[in-house]
Amino acid sequence: MDVRAVVYFSGTVQGVGFRFTTLTMSKRHAVTGTVENLPDGRVKLVAEGGKGEILALVEDVEAGTAGHVSKRDIEFGTATGEFEGFEILR
Repeated sequence: MDVRAVVYFSGTVQGVGFRFTTLTMSKRHAVTGTVENLPDGRVKLVAEGGKGEILALVEDVEAGTAGHVSKRDIEFGTATGEFEGFEILR
């Protein structure tokens, strides 16, 4: 059963290739969604897929951006099926 996760990453997560790393990592997992920079300096990841796939993606992103994430907030909800793939918004 697919779920939707909204993840906010804080730390030094803008200007360090974080979104591109997330896009690359998303191709290794059965997920769809988006990643974008927020005006407050955080990065927002919205992902849909199996909960295990999403958690594995989040772990891969954190490992791939070692030392840049100081805090992560994640909320799970019901998948909407609105995404066809994975993309960077801004």
